[in-house]
Amino acid sequence: MIYVEQLITSFIASAAFGIIFNAPKESLFKCGFSGMVGWIVYFALDYNGFGTVFATLMASFLIAVISQVFAKAYRTPVIIFSVAGIIPLVPGGLAYDAMRNFVENDYNIAISLAAKASMISGAIAVGLVFSEVINQVIRRSNLGPTK
Repeated sequence: MIYVEQLITSFIASAAFGIIFNAPKESLFKCGFSGMVGWIVYFALDYNGFGTVFATLMASFLIAVISQVFAKAYRTPVIIFSVAGIIPLVPGGLAYDAMRNFVENDYNIAISLAAKASMISGAIAVGLVFSEVINQVIRRSNLGPTK
């Protein structure tokens, strides 16, 4: 039951951000789908003890792969699907809590939360970049000169 709730809410969040991001109407379902798949991978890995940073890395990598497939299949920019898909993974609440603790002069907790938010943000970036690097390697190996 908890997975169904996670699927629905992550789909809505990603599709809604697609609306805010002015994504084409025909791509909103795909935006929601990429965010939903990424979030459920994150949720399952984190829930099973793999750690938040690793779960975020794997989820962002998968979102980037899905985004590249959608972009190629529907001839649209990758960024439409990847930005909307990444939204559920962004550690906004964690960053807010870090800043709140800084304001309340609770520096030990604030630094701990800020470091975790930074690591999660870095995992998102690494997952997206790693997927693009693999995509470029595959493209070059298929388009290179043949002997």
